[in-house]
Amino acid sequence: MAILDRHKILEKNATLLLVFSFLVVTIGGIVEIAPLFYLENTIEDVEGVRPYSPLELTGRDIYIREGCYVCHSQMIRPMRDEVERYGHYSLAAESMYDHPFQWGSKRTGPDLARVGGRYSDEWHVDHLTDPQSVVPESVMPKYGFLSQRLIEPKYTADLMSTHRIVGVPYTDEMIEAAAADFEAQADPDSDWEAMVERYPGAQVRNFDGQPGISEMDALIAYMQMLGTLVDFSTFTPDASR
Repeated sequence: MAILDRHKILEKNATLLLVFSFLVVTIGGIVEIAPLFYLENTIEDVEGVRPYSPLELTGRDIYIREGCYVCHSQMIRPMRDEVERYGHYSLAAESMYDHPFQWGSKRTGPDLARVGGRYSDEWHVDHLTDPQSVVPESVMPKYGFLSQRLIEPKYTADLMSTHRIVGVPYTDEMIEAAAADFEAQADPDSDWEAMVERYPGAQVRNFDGQPGISEMDALIAYMQMLGTLVDFSTFTPDASR
């Protein structure tokens, strides 16, 4: 009872409540922020995580342009129901090259952090062209026009250079080969070995099954790599962090 009586003093005195609220926020901020000054990096290095390939990076920009992030998140929380439905919880390292990150704030549709390889390219083409044909209850709009919009890597090198400014480790070699790597990833008959060496795990094929490289190709290339870079069967968290 005595504790409640003391609490009433704060509730009835606006100035005192403000002072104590400020003290609580200050202490909490110090506890959370101070340790960051003593850490060299708050994101652990995870084997397999790499920058996006030129085609994937272009697809990611299309994903953002069309507002896919509004209805789909890309962050699986470390909770049992989340992990059972979507897969291993998301790692900070998986978003280290995202500018901006695609964690999202709403799930009208499922989380896409582990969508890579879950469906075939043909399924993605059908789903993007007519979502209700594969998911009858879907409220997603149609994006079939993406397969009619052919794209060229005219500004891809500039895009990669811009990302390098904010910390993505694109090398001079990667930027110089941007156009060639862009085209090679969508053409399995091309000389794509050097591209895969620069971007390990990059998938090479005609993603939309149509002649030419379309926005559909780029978007599917991006989605098919989500969640595929880290081998979670061998991943063990860094206990020192």
